[in-house]
Amino acid sequence: MSAMAKIISAPLILLLAFFAQGLVASPVLAAETEQVSASTGSAQKRKIDTLFSELKRERDPQKARAISDQIRVEWQTPDSATVKLLMQWAAKAVETERNATALDMLDQVVTLSPLYAEGWNQRATLHFRMGNYRKSMSDINRVLQLEPRHFGALAGMAAILTSSGSDELALRAWEQFLAVYPADRQAQEQLGELEEKLAGNRT
Repeated sequence: MSAMAKIISAPLILLLAFFAQGLVASPVLAAETEQVSASTGSAQKRKIDTLFSELKRERDPQKARAISDQIRVEWQTPDSATVKLLMQWAAKAVETERNATALDMLDQVVTLSPLYAEGWNQRATLHFRMGNYRKSMSDINRVLQLEPRHFGALAGMAAILTSSGSDELALRAWEQFLAVYPADRQAQEQLGELEEKLAGNRT
């Protein structure tokens, strides 16, 4: 088993169960998310839902990208002013390659606001950049429990799985991505390459 495979092996056990559930959040976590949505009026959630409906229907790549950018803006807008400030500090720290500082900020974000999916996603991205693939995968799983449509997290998952040689799981991650964001050409290409590779392996 390669070093990368050893790093990924534990999360893959979780992933198998995760995909078997169709990327659906756990009952407890779903209940928590519903309570938060109800208490806040869920205006942002309704806006995001509308954008995702448009993204799923849109077939023009440029128009779809504009919609996906709007979704990212909504994701990156937390309810808490403190969390917003920590996210800004973390982003600046990443820009100047102060990864340890950025990680500390993002640790605080997920502690203060554990139902804020983008906090987990940004920490997953940072872990990936730092080569902490196991931790990145763990955070990605958390993101997708909170927001199963998070195409950024799905792309990150697919990248880690591909790097670890888990092509079939990577293919399923790209399929899930395209179910949400069908006009993304890179995802289409990645899926096509994996399908060809797996078909070749079976012959």
